[in-house]
Amino acid sequence: MTTAFADASLTPVRDLLSLTGRTAVITGAAQGLGKAIASRLAEAGADVLLADIDGERAREAAAEIASRFPARSLGIDMDVTASESVRKAASFVAAELGGIDIWVNNAGVFPSIPVLETQDEEWEQVFAVNTRGVFNGSREAARHMNGSGVIINIISTAGFEGTAPGLASYVGSKHAVRGMTKQMAMEFAPLGIRVLGVAPTFVPTEGTMAAAAMHTGDAGPTSESRTNAVMTGSLMGRLGTPDDVARVVLFCASDLSTIMTGSTLLADAGKTI
Repeated sequence: MTTAFADASLTPVRDLLSLTGRTAVITGAAQGLGKAIASRLAEAGADVLLADIDGERAREAAAEIASRFPARSLGIDMDVTASESVRKAASFVAAELGGIDIWVNNAGVFPSIPVLETQDEEWEQVFAVNTRGVFNGSREAARHMNGSGVIINIISTAGFEGTAPGLASYVGSKHAVRGMTKQMAMEFAPLGIRVLGVAPTFVPTEGTMAAAAMHTGDAGPTSESRTNAVMTGSLMGRLGTPDDVARVVLFCASDLSTIMTGSTLLADAGKTI
């Protein structure tokens, strides 16, 4: 039987892990998880496109990565909620870097608003970024993947459970993406495309620390230590780091995980046990 998902049993580990010759797009990549993911994929040899609503910061992050690794690294403006913006970005990277092999849907928002205070437009914005953005990115990625590829959705432990009060729209959006990961895996397998999810627990980044401080009502000089204390639920005795999550994404993007599709990997330090 001919299949795009080749048996890699005899492939050396260094080759399984290598992304040399492949191109990766990472959304929401100007900082935090997205930037860490782009760095690890570039270190593994992939050419990377860092896409973000803040194009200037994406270009700065791309220049930093390019100074550290020989792979090509570019930054671009992209609004994941706008299908035309995603289409243009996908066409750009396909033309500029020769195709798309890996697409990481990382962009997300997580405002904390109690259900009874949530306005329609606030709910819609969360789903526009966190859910429609994943759909837009996955659809365009699949259109440009020529017979093989992998799409990786950054979900959250919120895709498995309820979480802090005020996050109904966020939790709903992440449950939706977990379901989309399964459905897209079914639809894209005949195209040679794998679809995987990675679900981190709380990881301190510029964005999550600001959101957590807002949620706890703590914006003072000790907000980081207090927020860390509130959010620490790890069986491993520490919070995760962006690179902890990036290494799991690298596993998903590489041929080490070639037998996997439709799964969501928990990168949660045991939080959801």
